[in-house]
Amino acid sequence: MIPTQARCKTSRMSSFVFNVTFDCADPRALSRFWSEVTGYEPTEERDDFVRLRAPDDRGVRHLLFFKVPEPKTVKNRMHVDLATRDVDAEVARLIELGATETDRREGNGTRWVVMNDPEGNEFCIG
Repeated sequence: MIPTQARCKTSRMSSFVFNVTFDCADPRALSRFWSEVTGYEPTEERDDFVRLRAPDDRGVRHLLFFKVPEPKTVKNRMHVDLATRDVDAEVARLIELGATETDRREGNGTRWVVMNDPEGNEFCIG
């Protein structure tokens, strides 16, 4: 028999990341960039909001883009990490889509590239 304390830990409901939300000046333009990056498809689109849906249910389900009046002013406290098999080729593709490379880093047995999307939101690819 499983002790009560162990049963409670295994039967608790946990949370998962359903959406990642971007505040932005131009939801349509920024969502087009991220759609090209990730393969997520638009499912709802207005001037002040765009929703992209994942092509499958394995990860984050939606990327949301909300129009806000204020510009981005400081480094993000949270960012998206992307993975790819060929970092250099993907960095080149992302630059063609409008991203900018800001740094290359190594640590903890891996390497990654820090980039900004067209509105300056930081993300990494490794």
